[in-house]
Amino acid sequence: MPTARYKSIVDAFAADIRTGNLRAGTQLPTHRHLAAEKGIAVATATRVYAELEAMGLVSCERGRGTFVRDLTLPPGHGIDQKVLAPNAVDLNFNYPILPDQADLLRQALQELAGSGDLVSLMHYQPHGGRERDRAAVATHLLDRGLDVSPDCVAIVNGAQHGLAVTALAFLRPGDVVAVDALTYPGFKVLAEALRLELAPLPTTSNGPDLDALQTLCRRRPVRAVYSMPTLHNPLGWVIDHDARHQLIAIARTHGLLVIEDASYAYLVDQPPPPLAAIAPDVTVYVSGLSKNVATGLRVGFVSAPPSRMRAIERIIRATAWNTPAITAAIASYWLQNGTVTRLETQKRRDATLRQTLARESLEPLAQLAHPCSYFTWIPLPPGGRADRIAAALERVHISISTAEPFSTTIEAPQALRLALGSANLDALPGALTTVRRLIETDILH
Repeated sequence: MPTARYKSIVDAFAADIRTGNLRAGTQLPTHRHLAAEKGIAVATATRVYAELEAMGLVSCERGRGTFVRDLTLPPGHGIDQKVLAPNAVDLNFNYPILPDQADLLRQALQELAGSGDLVSLMHYQPHGGRERDRAAVATHLLDRGLDVSPDCVAIVNGAQHGLAVTALAFLRPGDVVAVDALTYPGFKVLAEALRLELAPLPTTSNGPDLDALQTLCRRRPVRAVYSMPTLHNPLGWVIDHDARHQLIAIARTHGLLVIEDASYAYLVDQPPPPLAAIAPDVTVYVSGLSKNVATGLRVGFVSAPPSRMRAIERIIRATAWNTPAITAAIASYWLQNGTVTRLETQKRRDATLRQTLARESLEPLAQLAHPCSYFTWIPLPPGGRADRIAAALERVHISISTAEPFSTTIEAPQALRLALGSANLDALPGALTTVRRLIETDILH
């Protein structure tokens, strides 16, 4: 077939999509029907759709068909943070702040200003953090069920930086990392930047399919497994005690590094022991104070076996030299005087209240969520289109995320992830009711 003819079909589709003649969510003809309609080979029809998909104009879903994508959605369908209108409700990102936290910051700054240590805070710090800050984190981790010495702790610029430090220290381009089929988008972005290959594991109602992990390790040279065992984002599960031991056994058998992300673990009351407590020799534990204190604090921590700490500190030096001493000092002060513990208790209550509102406002829709979590996952009923619903919600100033940024499989499921921690509590029920109404409307579309 002449190139000009093939290109003209692609261009015609592209023009119709961009001008709105083909609306978002429209299902295009099957490859065979397109071939018959245009008088082209089926292979050429497949090529037309493949090029449209590469242009970001359509979504090709195995077993369902080819659909027009919504070009009004922000790039990444929820992973890219953007400035919202003043009256918008943010159900996309979680940055839970309690009413009196600004006063806590004022008090901490006053305390810091009155200390005799200000000059030292303006100097370079040890790459892994000051000894007193490491000790404060080690005491904090003991309350989480993880008994480590300060020498096995490094202070980093938030949990995302901790994940980056871990990956840069122990993984190389091309390494295979086992991840859940739905996982934290920040790790996906990191893997793409470092050219790591993510191997998705099927999910069950209680955690990843560990038999699938075992099979994967026998077939592929898997280097590491990234896990959120305590309050998974976005599915909300907490992996039980037996499954944790099974995961560790697989890691030891196949020589895997376990990367444990505990960013939301504080929301679970009396959880099972962290993976790092069960297997400190093969696990790097990463968490921070963004969710339990404030996202702007940007203080995180990495805990690892002594044999791995030198490599971690080398990467901290290469990427940031050290965590800013002033924010680390504030974090250490709050860890030591009990502020972090009090905030965690209060936010656990706040998350439970918001989760209750979500269950009531979204019924009878299916929901996957932990009762104390700041997010809920909504698998859409048959016929529901996540991109279409997200676009409709954008038009009424409600920001949400589709499954796309969380998905590590070729085809993302039709689902929505709602962050409950940022919206004003008074506005939350109404926003959730609007989400439910637009989902029900879309199903009847």
